[in-house]
Amino acid sequence: MHFKLIIVMVEDAKTNDVLDAARDAGAKGATVLNQARGEGLTPGKTFLGLSMNSQVDVLLMLVEEHFSRDVLERVAEAGEFDETSGTGIACQIDVEDALGVAHQIEALSSDVEELI
Repeated sequence: MHFKLIIVMVEDAKTNDVLDAARDAGAKGATVLNQARGEGLTPGKTFLGLSMNSQVDVLLMLVEEHFSRDVLERVAEAGEFDETSGTGIACQIDVEDALGVAHQIEALSSDVEELI
């Protein structure tokens, strides 16, 4: 079984919506890193050295490759990434090898067979 790593940076207010969309599209779980900071085309505003931008969460999802594109698209839709600038980004990268996912492989086997 081959996996993709989907990396999402999303406004913390939309994290749960994005996670729900990812799960509905086939993701079996995620790691959420809270209180990250992102910067887009223009630098963020500060006040006395403190950032005035909203906090973002980083989501890491190891997704079976047959589900990855759908998960990526659903995440972008739920996070409204293309509608509003600065709401978040998502990308996927190939994973050469992964350990500790035997339980996911068992859960995914029948789903992937149905898809193929």
